[in-house]
Amino acid sequence: MTDGDPPTIFFTITHPHDVHLFRNAIGELSDRGYRVHVFVHEKEMTSTLLEKYGIPHKVLAGDHASKAELFASWSKFGYNLFREARRIRPDLMVAEVGAATAPVSRLLGIDSLVFMDAEHATLQNSLVFPFATRICTSTCFWKDIGRKQVRYDGYQELAYLHPDRFKPDPSVLDEAGIGEDEPFVILRTVGWNAAHDINAGGFDGLKAVIEDLEAEGVTVVVTSETPLPADLESYRLSIDPHRIHDLMYYADLYVGESATMATESAMLGTPAVYVSTLEVGYTNEIARDYGLIFNFSGEDRQKRGIAKAKAILDGSYEADWGERWRRLIADKRDTTDVILEQVRTMTERPRQKVPS
Repeated sequence: MTDGDPPTIFFTITHPHDVHLFRNAIGELSDRGYRVHVFVHEKEMTSTLLEKYGIPHKVLAGDHASKAELFASWSKFGYNLFREARRIRPDLMVAEVGAATAPVSRLLGIDSLVFMDAEHATLQNSLVFPFATRICTSTCFWKDIGRKQVRYDGYQELAYLHPDRFKPDPSVLDEAGIGEDEPFVILRTVGWNAAHDINAGGFDGLKAVIEDLEAEGVTVVVTSETPLPADLESYRLSIDPHRIHDLMYYADLYVGESATMATESAMLGTPAVYVSTLEVGYTNEIARDYGLIFNFSGEDRQKRGIAKAKAILDGSYEADWGERWRRLIADKRDTTDVILEQVRTMTERPRQKVPS
């Protein structure tokens, strides 16, 4: 970057969640004249979401269907990202996790900004912590990364679900085939094929979970990273992927194996039951300080999680969810503002020299 030139920023997108995390920042930086490039490692509906939001992008590697394909897929993404970065020479590379972005940026002497929220992702963190220039985490992140760590008082999900940036659209109920006054639960299962998912687990039997929830007189819709058994396929949610947050807003409850979706529900004021062996600082904090998430990680996690879900649905567990949500929103920052603040400060300061 020379004097007077707008900064050039790379965003790398490796998960559908990254689209939501960065899409508002990408739009605002583009509007301000920054030269923004978006590179994708495909996973599920990542490209579909980017197209829905009108974000130009380039896919550098396809999705992986199994843990066995994981290494080859990420190697291809890292190599192609290296070629693009060497060709364009951005001023800053931005990522969530950044397992490929941080090493590539370090190799080329380019600053990197990484957002991180998974303390348990040991392999990914070992590829990122030594090489990233700056690592942004929530204040509830329980690892101390040292001088390069910047803590902010918020959650990644508030980059797109902060009430200043999200307004629910009730027409999603028609699209999902759910009546206006029909109580319903969103049930989420994950694929367990990410590097940090090794030896992790959630539910022991999806059919039993559905039957237990339906016994409370609610409709259950399922969103899943993997194919469902034939006898459960009718439960699969069939709405446009970018409308899932509209539906989560109107749901009576979220039950699932995804910490991200549990947190998204909480950011919308919908209570969440999170069932997984993987524990993270942000769901623990939301559970402890705001009571909008209920975490279950032990051997009897499904049994205890379903018991809590049933108590919420039948009213035996009473709570003012709106009061809890308002207290959370009053305490936390709009994370898109944090991203923009960090990009501005890192592109305004002199470029760092990389130690040899």
